[in-house]
Amino acid sequence: MYISEVTDRLPEDERGPLETKVYETLKKLNIPFVRVDNDAVEAMEECGGIGEKLGAQICKTIVLCNRKKTLFFLVVLPADKHFDTKVFCEKTGAPRVSFASPESMEEKLGIKPGSATVMSVLNDPDRAVQVVIDREVADAPWFACNPGANTSHIRFATDKLLKVFLPHVNHTAIVAAL
Repeated sequence: MYISEVTDRLPEDERGPLETKVYETLKKLNIPFVRVDNDAVEAMEECGGIGEKLGAQICKTIVLCNRKKTLFFLVVLPADKHFDTKVFCEKTGAPRVSFASPESMEEKLGIKPGSATVMSVLNDPDRAVQVVIDREVADAPWFACNPGANTSHIRFATDKLLKVFLPHVNHTAIVAAL
């Protein structure tokens, strides 16, 4: 798999709308980051080498909804952690949930399966999606994810995610041991 050298520079080529918005926001908020470009990845198992190169584990992000599709959750977990619906509902007080459909992901966050990222809350100005971050992720010094496309990955300080980025986009994360 191709993985570029690590850089702290903005991409010089044209990127998709969300990825472009992510880089613009990080720059505006003065959040230092490093990034790599890589071959497209569709599964977390493919992200190991990317995480090694960035010096942080790439986080797993899933989008959930309730049966009525009135409540949506963007959940960030360590890459190797199994998602347990029962534990999630107990820890967050959420009703029974299931994976959101590709159509719901596109409508609510402007993303497709395989490129889910916490950065997609940039596309959620109405705060229709609740961010939930696993305690292990919140306690880690570095946070790594894709910036809106599965052909690039970024790493920056986790406290900048929690204390700068999410407040800037009017989202507050529920942090829970999932």
